[in-house]
Amino acid sequence: MKVILTGSSGRVGRAIFAALSTQGHEVTGVDLAPFSTTCIVGDCSDPDLMARTLEGADVLIHTAGPHAPHVGIVGDTQFERTNVETTRRLFELARASGLARLVYTSTTALYGRVVQDGSCVWIDEDTVPMPRTIYHRTKLAAEQLLETLACPDLTVCVLRMSRCFPEAAPVMAVYRTHRGIDVRDVASGHLAALTHKGAPFARYILSGTSAFEPADCERLAAEAESVLEERLLDLTETFAARGWNLPASIDRVYDSSRAQRELGWTPQFSWQEVVSQSDRHSLEVLPAGAIVAAKAD
Repeated sequence: MKVILTGSSGRVGRAIFAALSTQGHEVTGVDLAPFSTTCIVGDCSDPDLMARTLEGADVLIHTAGPHAPHVGIVGDTQFERTNVETTRRLFELARASGLARLVYTSTTALYGRVVQDGSCVWIDEDTVPMPRTIYHRTKLAAEQLLETLACPDLTVCVLRMSRCFPEAAPVMAVYRTHRGIDVRDVASGHLAALTHKGAPFARYILSGTSAFEPADCERLAAEAESVLEERLLDLTETFAARGWNLPASIDRVYDSSRAQRELGWTPQFSWQEVVSQSDRHSLEVLPAGAIVAAKAD
């Protein structure tokens, strides 16, 4: 399958490129920044460039665009232009070029105000988003636009990926149980979405497999340590052995069961992988005491 991948120089784009290439797909990466996974250094908002690039392709994976760390640095107009208008133009160009499928990389961050202090909410694809920032609003607007444009000739699959950037190891390990995902699992989700058969438009959450159930939410908000001991004793024992602190409260659980069921996708890298990466001093995980800039998600 010939796949055009925007944002191919970014962390997520590189992982998607690797996943597709190892399965024999012909991947053409497009990005403003040069990298070994990028064949075409250019702007995906350039209609002439993208019309030439899309010619003869089967699928477009659109990952490019400003995201959470750009809020307050990049102007709102650029968020609107890149996340919404460029997405519209790419759909139109893809349809004119005869592509069969468009996969759009979105984010669980757009649930925003659904998450409230002092409570825990169970979030799936039926949960109505409540965006906080221009990033959230424009990603949601792009999704809604694609939902109106999707058709049998050019089907659309939106993938809302959960938190997957490097953080301190104890934080990442706990997040992996309820609101985080390994970037390689993000990539395998995109691979699964290439050939998914179904309605012209579909939307899925990509997040690590959770050990929790909806009935756990009330206790997760008030006594997360007790629930973790019941559901994930091996995690709590690992934390104790390493002197890592467990969270007193968990405020959300992203449910990826629909993606697992309908895409035939299974996340492979759980909290144990975070611990293993920490022990290997992998750049994918920060040291236990690391302090990093906050990212709105």
